[in-house]
Amino acid sequence: MTSSISSEAVPRVRKRPEERRAEILDAAAAIAIDEGLERITLRSVAERLGVRPGLITHYFPAAEDLVIEAFVQAAVRERDHFFPADGTPLARLRHFVDHLRSGASAPLARMWLNARHLSRFSPTLGAALDEQDRLDRTALIGIVQAGIDAGVFADVDAEAACTRILLAVDGSGSYANSAGALDDPVHARFVADVTEWTLGLERGSLG
Repeated sequence: MTSSISSEAVPRVRKRPEERRAEILDAAAAIAIDEGLERITLRSVAERLGVRPGLITHYFPAAEDLVIEAFVQAAVRERDHFFPADGTPLARLRHFVDHLRSGASAPLARMWLNARHLSRFSPTLGAALDEQDRLDRTALIGIVQAGIDAGVFADVDAEAACTRILLAVDGSGSYANSAGALDDPVHARFVADVTEWTLGLERGSLG
């Protein structure tokens, strides 16, 4: 006796190529932040998405391309958190310093340390890193120059000032893998101290 109940196959939703590619990059960027760039493999991204590795290969035949694009995506997203478009120059600079001091940027600092190390062996990654560094510098220079023009910051060379500030950021970030670094008050205030000194601000102006 045959069953009168027929089972219907559940239709599989096929995502548009641009949607699937964005999904893959999101997963890879998350791995870069959570575990490190060297942990990005076609298999690890596939496992995170619950798909076969062959699907990842279809969009990124070379794993290095996926690593580089994931780094860029994570850096671009974090830049939006660091440099808000609205507010006075002082408020925007205070946000920048607070984001660092809160520890919210520590995962990104670890990724940058990771990328700087790996770029020794990958000129393409090194070029991507240099470009993201340039964009960060340009964004910070814009804030500092606006503050100088408004008379809020001292009349200093904006590019030189940003070099000092970013050296302080990188110096603090080099301790991102040290668990107790952020608990040290001197370490926590280091970027604010350097920024206030560089721009002729009173101590405490940046929180």
